[in-house]
Order: sequence, then structure tokens, then C-alpha cells
Amino acid sequence: MAKSGSTKPAATTDVLVGENRKARFQYEILDTFEAGLVLRGTEVKVLRQGQISLDEAYARIDGGELWLIGANIPEYSHGNQQNHEPKRKRKCLLHARELKKLRERSQVKGLTLVPLRVYFGGRGFAKVTIGVGKGRKLHDKRQHLKDKEAKREIRQA
Repeated sequence: MAKSGSTKPAATTDVLVGENRKARFQYEILDTFEAGLVLRGTEVKVLRQGQISLDEAYARIDGGELWLIGANIPEYSHGNQQNHEPKRKRKCLLHARELKKLRERSQVKGLTLVPLRVYFGGRGFAKVTIGVGKGRKLHDKRQHLKDKEAKREIRQA
């Protein structure tokens, strides 16, 4: 019996672990990149429980590699001596051309690399979405809130 010729890709479902909700308010996100995360075993177990804090996290390019700095993944409760450090630097995996593009964007004055969300992709690997953002001034934040409220009122009407 021959197999049918239709090979449909499986539907990818992302499992959201953590999101930096303040980032979209504090920064105007100009571009986003998706990168893989290099994690230790106990870090993966804690992420599967949905525990991560991206509030003070940022990304930086050092030595031709992208690093996630300041993300807090708490220690695993059932971990032993090989438990991880909660705020260690974590390497992000990107293609060389994406890293080059990201380096060019981040060297522009006033732009910063902000982690927006951490999730498990369709194949089960931990991913992080990095945004290239420009910091908002106080009046920009107020205008953003006004626009958001106006959209909400229009939707309700």
C-alpha cells in the first residue's frame, strides 16, 4: 500500500511561558526577531511550570553572540547541587544573517534590544522574541494610553 502524496505541515502551537508586558508600553518596538535559548535541564523544568520574569531583562551582542541578560528563572524546587543560577546570562541562537542585521539595528543611537516573550515552539524548543525598541518619553507614553483608550471605546460602541 503506497502512502498518499499529501504532506501537510503539522499545526504549530506555541506555549507561552512569560511575557514582558511593560516593554510594549516603555518602548516603541520597531522590529522583532525570534531566537532559540540555550538552557540547562533545571531551567527547562522551571519554564515548563511557567515561571520566568522578563521585567528587568535585556539582550546584548558580545563577541559575535547574542546574550539574554537579567532574565530571572527561579531555582528548581526539586533541584540538587547542579541547580542553575536564577539570573545567569543565557545564550540566544540566531542565524548569522539575522545576527548581523540585529547588530546593525542595535548600534543605532537610542535603540535597545528588549526580550518580549518566552515560549516553547511547536517542536518543544524554548524560544525568545527579541524586539528592537526605541524608548518612549513621558508624553509619548501618555499619548499611547490615550490612543489605546480611544480604540477601546470605539470597539465598545
